[in-house]
Amino acid sequence: MALYTDTVMDHFQHPRNVGSIKDADGIGEVGNAKCGDIMKMYLKIKDNVITDVKFETFGCGSAIASSSMATEMIKGKTIDEALAVTNKQVVDALGGLPAHKLHCSVLAEEAIKSAIKDYYDRNGIAYDHSKFPDCTSCESCRMV
Repeated sequence: MALYTDTVMDHFQHPRNVGSIKDADGIGEVGNAKCGDIMKMYLKIKDNVITDVKFETFGCGSAIASSSMATEMIKGKTIDEALAVTNKQVVDALGGLPAHKLHCSVLAEEAIKSAIKDYYDRNGIAYDHSKFPDCTSCESCRMV
């Protein structure tokens, strides 16, 4: 059995939505100090819908593939739909990740949330703070 699925390899070798958005409505940056992966996600939002999304990731193939898949999953979705995306859904969409690479999918989920939180903060929109845990309680810090 191969270590990585064809879908993971495709998103690693041909990532979707790479780059930045100059006038982004929300920007989220997350990282995992233990593995060194850093993800930055940019959102363009209109009428509560994510109309464009880009990412920049410094990390391994699993981190790049997770970022790419996450952007595909939230593009065209409402903010609430994007907030509902879980790392498990990212892993499932990729056809699986090795256990020692699951933290990459968690970073993708956290990058989405971080960018949405930034959008809320920039626009003075009230939100449920429990949906946006701080770094000390983040899943990726506990998974590795």
